[in-house]
Amino acid sequence: DLYRKVFVFRKDPSDAYVVLRAKLEQPLQNFTVCLRSYTDLTRPHSLFSYATKAQDNEILLFKPKPSEYRLYVGGKFVTFRVPEGHGDWEHVCASWESATGIAEFWLNGKPWPRKGLQRGYTVGVEAAILLGQEQDAFGGGFDVYNSFSGELAEVYLWDVGLSPDKMRAAYQSLYLPPAVLAWKSLVYEVKGDVVVKPRLRK
Repeated sequence: DLYRKVFVFRKDPSDAYVVLRAKLEQPLQNFTVCLRSYTDLTRPHSLFSYATKAQDNEILLFKPKPSEYRLYVGGKFVTFRVPEGHGDWEHVCASWESATGIAEFWLNGKPWPRKGLQRGYTVGVEAAILLGQEQDAFGGGFDVYNSFSGELAEVYLWDVGLSPDKMRAAYQSLYLPPAVLAWKSLVYEVKGDVVVKPRLRK
């Protein structure tokens, strides 16, 4: 249970990462991924990387620059332009549904205009799920200049699209539905220089 705790990725650039273990029975037609990040990086960095043997960017939440987030599904991506952060925690949720190809992006509890991505696609299950690095091969192939440095917390993955109420609940750290990956019952393995510490502020 990582309640009120964070992963601190201490180095920049870094070769460290955290492997997450998820119980996925069947391929994903829908998903929502949420997390909080706290960093002063201005270079590109990966926040959440979900790779299968067939596709290294099966699901990827990536920040190429301070004013932009990218959501990848099955190797294709959409871009969400955001105001540059003010050196504070940023909470992001991204959801996608295969039936419509609609991608939703929420930043700090507010929705951005929806975009279209990979309609009819199915996300594979045999996945390597990593925090802190972007996979260019299954479970590896890292470029340190895409690595994350800073603090990550409250990482979740659902196999459904969350409702707007639940998106706001995730931002407010309220009660959430059972997840495939849940911060309060996370099965993880640290590789390299990552430290679990109490969160300094709300």
